[in-house]
This record gives sequence, C-alpha cells and structure tokens, in this order.
Amino acid sequence: MVVYVLLFNARTDNEGIHAETINGQNIILMFEHEDDAIRYALMLEAQDFPEATVEGFDQAEIEEFCESAEYGYRLVPEGTLAVPPDQTLEEITWDPDDPDAVAPLADSAPPTDDGGLSQAELDRMRQQLEKLL
Repeated sequence: MVVYVLLFNARTDNEGIHAETINGQNIILMFEHEDDAIRYALMLEAQDFPEATVEGFDQAEIEEFCESAEYGYRLVPEGTLAVPPDQTLEEITWDPDDPDAVAPLADSAPPTDDGGLSQAELDRMRQQLEKLL
C-alpha cells in the first residue's frame, strides 16, 4: 500500500522526514490519503514551519526505515483530521548535513490506550481549528 509522508528539502542531500515526538519517541506519520497529508503540511506551514513536500512511498519501506532508525510510526487513516501539535521543540535535533537524519519537529500529547485521541489532544485540535477560522 502507498502511504504519504512529509519531507523537508526533498530530493536533496539534506532531506529530512517530519516526525512528532510522543513520550520521548520519534513517530513518523504515514497518511493513507495524499490530500490528508497535504492538509497537514499546510497546517505546519501556518505554524511557520518550512514548506514540506508530500511524497508517496510503499508502507513497508517506511516501516522498515522506522525500525532501522528505532522510530515509531503511526498510520493516519483516510479522512482523519490530523492536526500538528501546538508546541514545537525548542531545539531541532535534525542535522541538515546528515542525509539520513529524521527531523523530529514537534511534541504531541500521548494517544489513549484504546487508539483514540486523548481529551487533551482533542482540545488542542479544537483550538487550532478555531484559529484557522
């Protein structure tokens, strides 16, 4: 299955992939639908992030990359309104000179045990949507 991820400086020597940090672990978001990934990238730009490129990859390839880099991953189902975290990291640990680096750019509230969103995450999403209006 093809999934979509967000890349910074795509197809350059200092390419980085967008990740969120949840409970100290870097998580790569894999979107089932390209439009959802584009919407997420636009929301990042609205928060003053650099422009991200949405790229399609085989899901197994991204999962293999995450396992080799000891990162987690999360599949964002089609139609899910994923919203970037409100708080960004003070210090970005991505080294733009390292082509294999992953760019963890934001902290998120931890997901609930049942796989749904926590109340804090829902409140944060609601606030961000209100800001967009």
